[in-house]
Amino acid sequence: MTENIICFGEMLWDMLPSGKQPGGAPMNVAVHLKNLGLQVSIISRVGDDELGKELLDFLSEKNIDTSLIQQGQTHLTGVVKANVDNKNEVTYKIVHPVAWDYIQLDETSERAVEDAAVFIFGSLAARSESSQNTLHHLLKKANLKVFDVNLRPPYYNQETVEYLLKQADFVKMNHNELAEISSWYEEYADENQAMANLIQQYDLKALCVTKGENGAKLWQNGKFYDCKGFKVEVKDTIGSGDSFLAALLKGYLNKTEPSEICFLPVQPAL
Repeated sequence: MTENIICFGEMLWDMLPSGKQPGGAPMNVAVHLKNLGLQVSIISRVGDDELGKELLDFLSEKNIDTSLIQQGQTHLTGVVKANVDNKNEVTYKIVHPVAWDYIQLDETSERAVEDAAVFIFGSLAARSESSQNTLHHLLKKANLKVFDVNLRPPYYNQETVEYLLKQADFVKMNHNELAEISSWYEEYADENQAMANLIQQYDLKALCVTKGENGAKLWQNGKFYDCKGFKVEVKDTIGSGDSFLAALLKGYLNKTEPSEICFLPVQPAL
């Protein structure tokens, strides 16, 4: 097994009022992991078009392995229209179907996932049957499985999210996603209890919940840790959760104590 990390799922262009910007949670996480000095590859699919070639060039400039990214002629490279009128809560119109909805299973990707130390995936890439089937198969080959929950209506359902939670070792979600998922089982009342219930129900090694300006909460090694928010001038929040996950994962993989990366213990073991 190598120290390589593989990110699976969407890669696309965010269409902003200021112009287009490379995006997609898996690709964003991959770029941030690479910037932190980790070895990373991406399994995805783009169209055989100019937008697809520009994305591949962008990743090559970042020295990220693109050998597992497929190119297809049937569907165009993905685009998302982002509405940034509310700087704290960006909304998205995600075009469907596009190339990353048709990620194919092949032996090269299977071997790469089997050999990699970490496999990162989200819920959005499971919106189509083709990519979902590929993801389900690769999860059977993966070692440490990191689920970056990314609920984008109408592209998810309870059954799909529950399946992915069952496969995961490490999960990151935001506070709204925690409230929604917890409400599937009982009335949501307490953040710590909701996290504890998911940890026990899905036998997770770690669970992190981000809370915007209120920071984040982490459960790891039988303890809760709290990270306070930092006051910053917000331009937009696009990709902020992806950079946070990359930094958190680096600490986790290096076995860094959460207290060394701003998380302070707040509660004893469950």
